[in-house]
Amino acid sequence: MNRVMLIGRMTRDPELAYTKQNAPYVKMRIAVMRGFRNRAGEREADFVDCTVWNKSAEHVAAYCKRGSLIGVTGSIRTSRYDNAEGKRIYRTEVFAQSITFLERRKEQAQQ
Repeated sequence: MNRVMLIGRMTRDPELAYTKQNAPYVKMRIAVMRGFRNRAGEREADFVDCTVWNKSAEHVAAYCKRGSLIGVTGSIRTSRYDNAEGKRIYRTEVFAQSITFLERRKEQAQQ
């Protein structure tokens, strides 16, 4: 089973884009806080790349911004390619199947 659920804050404003077939998508990164503190007593975060498609992408672009708290449910996908120097690069991201807005718009405006 390949299923992931994350809660985090968007690291930048979403930018809606379209494929050649006119399918809307948003590529975004969310900061997910770890459930424990490091040796210095600080909380750390993991930065997770996500791709959102279709109506969900349009909603994210319309209603979210940098700092918005969202929930993402989806699956992990790993791709690979060779860069210009011929080195194999691996990329892991979450393909979102659903997005949950976890703040009211009024709360987002105050941040």
